[in-house]
Amino acid sequence: MKTVLLTGFEPFNKATINPAWEAVRALEGWQGEAGGHHFRVEVRQLPCVFGDANEAIAALVTELHPDVVIAVGQAGGRAEISVERVAINVDDASIVDNDGQQPVDVRIVDDGPAAYFSTLPIKAIVRALRDRGLIAGVSQTAGTFVCNHVFYGLMHHVAALPIKAGFIHVPFLPEQVEGRLDSPPSMALDDIVAGIRIAVEMTLGVADDVVEVGGATH
Repeated sequence: MKTVLLTGFEPFNKATINPAWEAVRALEGWQGEAGGHHFRVEVRQLPCVFGDANEAIAALVTELHPDVVIAVGQAGGRAEISVERVAINVDDASIVDNDGQQPVDVRIVDDGPAAYFSTLPIKAIVRALRDRGLIAGVSQTAGTFVCNHVFYGLMHHVAALPIKAGFIHVPFLPEQVEGRLDSPPSMALDDIVAGIRIAVEMTLGVADDVVEVGGATH
């Protein structure tokens, strides 16, 4: 049986909820079959802290020996489920993390490459999400906060391992934007959970990503 590790962050920036964590924890213990593979899902929360988050996800890979790792984070202001293409080797925070850190123009791994690409079938996932009526796209930037930090750290850690890995950003939940004057977009938790389910099934069920024009945003 294959093991899928899903991670979501704790709330940050004075928020009391993080849609990434709420979504992935709803899938704790999920077992299924995709592409002829039986799988089980393990769910863990990551701290929204530079350094600590990468140490935590590396330890989880060592402990669980997953076949697939999908880290999930909040992208407030985006309307869609964003399947990230690339992680870049820089921390450049516009706000402090949950430990009060705010690195600016700092390399994540001193001797690491400039970037890593996701090894998830990103366009196949987006196509499947859209086929199910969900708003989704391929994203070309995971930002430079803790989400990108973890995405890069994860890909660096598994670079020589037979593990499919990547990062997905999700929008605010409706309760996070209620009453806000700027009216940012949001997505229902059930839809986000459904989207992550699809991402897992496509990652296990697709040998090669699709090649098609379009589907890219940000």
